[in-house]
Amino acid sequence: MEIMGVRITTIVKDNVATRCDGCREVIEGTPWRINLLDIVATEVPANWSERPALNPGPFQFHGDPAHVRRWMAARGHLFCRLGTVREIMRPVPIPGDEPRWGLCDGIHRDAHEFVPA
Repeated sequence: MEIMGVRITTIVKDNVATRCDGCREVIEGTPWRINLLDIVATEVPANWSERPALNPGPFQFHGDPAHVRRWMAARGHLFCRLGTVREIMRPVPIPGDEPRWGLCDGIHRDAHEFVPA
């Protein structure tokens, strides 16, 4: 590597930490990020010793929505087919024995139609 005309052989530039959460490959340039909104806004702060129900992110991906859907499927989340993959997704609890989440952009006014991601 060269800095201001001085060659420095101990600095290597091939370390890249920006990886896609969907495919785990290196992201060249600026990653595309997704945040999950809070499930419920509480009036009291959460206890620091409790684990949150859902990690809000941000999560970073390549620009292709298929990478986001792959990430959702790996975590067992469902995807609302009436929405699209956007920067802010809203978690919707799915009734059942184990806690499951459906993710939607929340822009449509119809009832959610969740499908496997």
